[in-house]
Amino acid sequence: MGDTREDYQIRGQKEKFDLTTKPILPTLVKLAWPVVATMFVHTAFLVTDMIWVGRLGAPEMAAVISSVFFIWILFSLAEIVTAGLVAIMARHYGAKRYDKASYTASQAIGFSLFLSVVITGIGYAFTPAFLEFIGTEPDVTHFGIEYLRIRFMGTIFLFWYEVGTSIFRATGDTKTPMILSMIAVGGNILLDPCLIFGLGPFPELGVAGAAIATVITMATAVVGLAIYLIRGKLTLDLKLSESLKSDFKLIGQMVKIGLPMSLYGISFSIVYIFMNKIAASFGTEAIAALGIGNRSEAFSYMICFGFAIAVSTMVGQNLGAGKPERAEKAAWTAFWLTAIITGVVSLLFVLIPGLITRVFISDAAVIDISIDYLRILALSQVFMAALIVFEGAFTGAGDTIPPMVIGIPAALARLPIAYLLCFTFDLGVNGIWWAITSTTIVSGIILVIWFRRGNWKLREIQ
Repeated sequence: MGDTREDYQIRGQKEKFDLTTKPILPTLVKLAWPVVATMFVHTAFLVTDMIWVGRLGAPEMAAVISSVFFIWILFSLAEIVTAGLVAIMARHYGAKRYDKASYTASQAIGFSLFLSVVITGIGYAFTPAFLEFIGTEPDVTHFGIEYLRIRFMGTIFLFWYEVGTSIFRATGDTKTPMILSMIAVGGNILLDPCLIFGLGPFPELGVAGAAIATVITMATAVVGLAIYLIRGKLTLDLKLSESLKSDFKLIGQMVKIGLPMSLYGISFSIVYIFMNKIAASFGTEAIAALGIGNRSEAFSYMICFGFAIAVSTMVGQNLGAGKPERAEKAAWTAFWLTAIITGVVSLLFVLIPGLITRVFISDAAVIDISIDYLRILALSQVFMAALIVFEGAFTGAGDTIPPMVIGIPAALARLPIAYLLCFTFDLGVNGIWWAITSTTIVSGIILVIWFRRGNWKLREIQ
């Protein structure tokens, strides 16, 4: 994989990624960049997907966009398994309890199968009600049901993929998930137009074709993960037979760690829907500006998220190795690095917001609204870095209550704050931007203070 032997710890026939002795900054960067690269690739896929679906017409495009909210929830539900998996497995790996790390991975695979079957049944049955809840038009609802039900049927592949990549990341291997993600995304980009428009021997399936293409490529990625495991690419001897018998005590510990992060993600998604409704009261231009602001922030967000994944693994392994001070130093190193990057982004948002906005759209009204949004958003970028990076640190320690206790109230507070600022204090659509920025700043500060208390170092994992 391009790494030198000194980057590993040798044990038996397998080479172990060692995150407990090497210099912290290079190790963090080495772990983070494949995650960031993967997210950039997925962003490119989403853009391409929207382009192909957009050629079918406005109702089809609206159906896919409306479904994104529920896809976000699916990823949040996967965290019930993956957050606990990474925390527990990385702790055992760092402590060189490789048999327990392998056993944890096997149990996560089995539990994710059960959970995905339950979610698939619920999602398939309630898809019409979900779309009715967000108020889509009848033709949009028709296409949305078609698209979303297929995506729900592919939940097992999404969950197994998330669990599989988390297993590799818990050992310190972030390159293998990157390679598989790139292959999957590349396949999806090629398969999308074939199934949407019926190119060559493929049937013309429209919106359903877009959903089927995603499910097929996700299933292919799971097969790729299985091949990697069979060929011994994982630095553990994973015994899949152990996933057939449930260890309810271990599964309960995973859920205890993962559920708070899952609830946090779900609440954030739901709040975003209502924020979108508030923006809609100021016209289509405000909705477009909200989307542009999110896309403009994507660069700094993806970098912060990449380092959060790196930190979660480093914290877990170093706590397992009995090195809590090194774990803390890794978290602070990641924060200061991301603070510099997001600080630069903030300057760009202040100095050239119009230039950034014109990359996405040429509508003058949308550009004017977006300029205000980016300048207000600039104030919160460094605090966003703190929020994301230290969430990763808490997750790696298996202490996910602080991010939930801070994150859910902060997300929910955006709605009344936005309403008051927009309509009571007459700030107009800028009230939404101030609600987003202010809650990010406050929650980032509180999470840093909580992290500095150091109680996460005492979190026990059996």
